[in-house]
Amino acid sequence: MNLRDIAKQIITEAQKPFSSQEIWDIAEQQGYNDILKLTGKTIPTTIASMLYVDIKDNPNSEFIKTQVRPTKFSLKKLALNSEITRTEPQEESISKSPKYTERELHKLLTYYAYTYHGVYTKTIFHEKSKKNHYAQWQHPDIVGVYYPMEKWEEAVFDIAGYIGNQPVKIFSYELKKELNFSNLRESYFQAVSNSSWANEGYLVAAVIDQDEDFLQEIRRLANSFGIGLIRLDVNNPDDSETIIQATKKDILDIEMINIIVGKNPDFREFIKRIKTDLTQRKFVKKNLINY
Repeated sequence: MNLRDIAKQIITEAQKPFSSQEIWDIAEQQGYNDILKLTGKTIPTTIASMLYVDIKDNPNSEFIKTQVRPTKFSLKKLALNSEITRTEPQEESISKSPKYTERELHKLLTYYAYTYHGVYTKTIFHEKSKKNHYAQWQHPDIVGVYYPMEKWEEAVFDIAGYIGNQPVKIFSYELKKELNFSNLRESYFQAVSNSSWANEGYLVAAVIDQDEDFLQEIRRLANSFGIGLIRLDVNNPDDSETIIQATKKDILDIEMINIIVGKNPDFREFIKRIKTDLTQRKFVKKNLINY
């Protein structure tokens, strides 16, 4: 039995929708945490991410969303039986959400990037980089690729290759749990350093200080250095938003890409996959990130 099976069983037994936090609270009460040997406050976020992706990517998914803010999940069969209805959004402060790690945000960014921007993503694990290099400021947390030619006719693809006009875009994302005055400078220039090679670079955070002076400062930095800003909604990834659009660069820094390929196996796999996709014209049909 896995988390998806547990969510299905809990909703079926109660015959009503639950948030991911409620699903896990009930699961703990029923002892499923001991069965799965899972502990910690990040499990509800994992459940939410799993169900979001299942609803989005699995045409035969048994789950549906029935409410937002907070998001609640139910089963299609309950909806068909008219036992549930969609309700109006309710406000919920992010401070009430369970604690999470930066790595927990990767799945949410993957969902948002693919669903709303068609970008396939892959996590780049810093710990896999060669030990004789300080990799934290050399490559980002997540990289992404966008293939606008996925729907092109074959003849159009061919002519684009001959004239050197294959508009593939590569993205760089630096993730933070929270962004405020205390960590803005370090976080922003880490994103600048890690994104210099890409077409677009973004700083991504779940909690962003709404102080007007802070927002004005980050806009000034964006105007000067071109790094965009994305806010991830941990309660409902569909409500995530690109607050500041990154400055687009038409030319990739191939020298820097080559350096990073030599330092990190995840990034090397990412670049190889792009080559394979373009050569075989069989573009990835699911996100590259490992769950």
